[in-house]
Amino acid sequence: MATFSRVSHISFSVRDAEASARWWAELLELTEIERVAGHRWRGILLMHRWSRTIIEFQQHDENRGEAFDPRRTGFDHMGFKVDKRAELDEWMARFELLGVTHSPIADREYGAVLT
Repeated sequence: MATFSRVSHISFSVRDAEASARWWAELLELTEIERVAGHRWRGILLMHRWSRTIIEFQQHDENRGEAFDPRRTGFDHMGFKVDKRAELDEWMARFELLGVTHSPIADREYGAVLT
């Protein structure tokens, strides 16, 4: 069976690659590692130093600038796992510090969730 060792990267198509990369870099303490470009698109790659996860923000010239809507076909969300409830509490405090809209922490059968 074919397998893989970990996720290499996640790529988002965004209206404004600069603004998106800046916001996510601050939120998750990501470091810019590369800028790439192709025919009528460009991207900024950021890396999380502890997990080595790479997140890319691509901006296509044909992007019409519509707002994100999870009800539309396409990417819905990405989940990050923490090992301890205290770490989730720290994320909620960070969201509040940065003005990120979020839910209260919800306890589920499979663990606590912060959206």
